[in-house]
Amino acid sequence: MKLLFASDSFKGSLTSEKTVELLGRAARDVFGECETSGVPVADGGEGTVEAVIAAENGELVKLNVHGPLMEEAEAFYGVFDGTKAVIEMAAASGLPMVPEEKRNPLNTTTYGTGELIKDALEKGYRDISIAIGGSATNDGGMGCARALGVRFLDENGAELEGFGRDLAKVDRIDVSGLDDRIADTKITVMCDVTNPLCGENGATWTFGRQKGATEEIQKELEAGMCHYRDVIFATFGINCDDVQGAGAAGGLGAALKVFLNGQMKSGIETVLDLIRFDERLEGVDLVVTGEGRTDWQSCFGKVMQGVGMRAREHGVQVLGLSGSLGKGALDICNCGVASLMTTVNGPMPLSEALERAEELYYEGAVRMFRFVKAGMDLGK
Repeated sequence: MKLLFASDSFKGSLTSEKTVELLGRAARDVFGECETSGVPVADGGEGTVEAVIAAENGELVKLNVHGPLMEEAEAFYGVFDGTKAVIEMAAASGLPMVPEEKRNPLNTTTYGTGELIKDALEKGYRDISIAIGGSATNDGGMGCARALGVRFLDENGAELEGFGRDLAKVDRIDVSGLDDRIADTKITVMCDVTNPLCGENGATWTFGRQKGATEEIQKELEAGMCHYRDVIFATFGINCDDVQGAGAAGGLGAALKVFLNGQMKSGIETVLDLIRFDERLEGVDLVVTGEGRTDWQSCFGKVMQGVGMRAREHGVQVLGLSGSLGKGALDICNCGVASLMTTVNGPMPLSEALERAEELYYEGAVRMFRFVKAGMDLGK
C-alpha cells in the first residue's frame, strides 16, 4: 500500500511538515509496513515559499529591501532547480509589516516586491512565480514596476515615487528603462481573485478598508486608480478593468500583467505544478489532505480542493483530516475528497484544541486509518 500525505498547515498549531510526520507514524501503527511519502503544500498565500522549497529541496534567499513605508526591512524568497524562484509579495510589502496606527494605503508602496524580483533576476532566475496575497498596498503596482526600471512621470516630467497617493499624478509612463532581463523571464502570478482594477469590485473598494483606508481615502484612491487605468490604456492599449485579477494586491496584478507580461494562475494550481504533484501521485493508492478548518470556502482555490481534483484526475482516492468542519464542509466531496474526519474527539475550547494539536491529530489519523483498514478487510 502506497500513501501520499499533502495537507495545508493548521495555522497556529501544526506545520504542513508536522502533519506528514504524524500521518506517517499513524499509518505504520495501523497498517504495519507500508510505503508513505509526504509533501508540504500551500495555496499561494502565506507559507507558499517555505512549502515549495521544502518540497523541492530549495533554498531561502534573505535580503534587505524597502518595506511598504519605504523603511528598511528584511525579506526573503525561495529558489530551486537552478532556474526557478518563488516570491511572496507579502514578505516585502505585506500588511503585517505596517503598524496599525500607520496603515494608510495612500502612503504604502510595492517597491520592495520589485526589489525581490530584481534580486532573483540578478542571480540568474528566469522562471519566477509570485504570490500576491496579503498586501498593505494600493499603488497599482507602481512601486514594484519602478524598482524594475519603469518611470512614472507627472505633468512636469518629475518622477513619482510610486505610493498610492501618486496614482492621480501619473501623466506619462516610460518603460525604456525596464530591466531587459524581464523579456527572457517567465512570470507566473499566483492570484485567486478575479477583481478588476477599478469599480465597486476593484482594488480600492474591495480591499482598501482592510488596509487602513477610510471612506474618504478610498474615494481619493479610486479616483487616482481610474486615472492610472486610463493612462495605461492610452499608452499600452490594455484596459485593466478587463483583466481578471488586475485589482489583486492593490493593483499589483495589473502592473505584473502590463509591465512584466505576467500570466495569472490559481495559487494552488501553481504550487502543485512547482512541487511536481502529478508525478508524486504515480502508483499511489490513497492521498490524505486537510487543513485547520474545512467549510464552503475550501472549494475555492484552497489546498484540499486542489489536491482532491488533481488526485481524481489520476483515479486516486483522497481522504480529508481537518481540525474542524464548518458550514458547507461536505461540498469538498464534490472536489475529489471522498470523506472527512476531524482531529478533535469531543467538545473543547479552541485554546485546548490548539494546545493538544499534535496529540489530537495523531489520534484522528489513527481513527481514520482504522476505518480504511476495516474497509480493506471487508473487501477481502
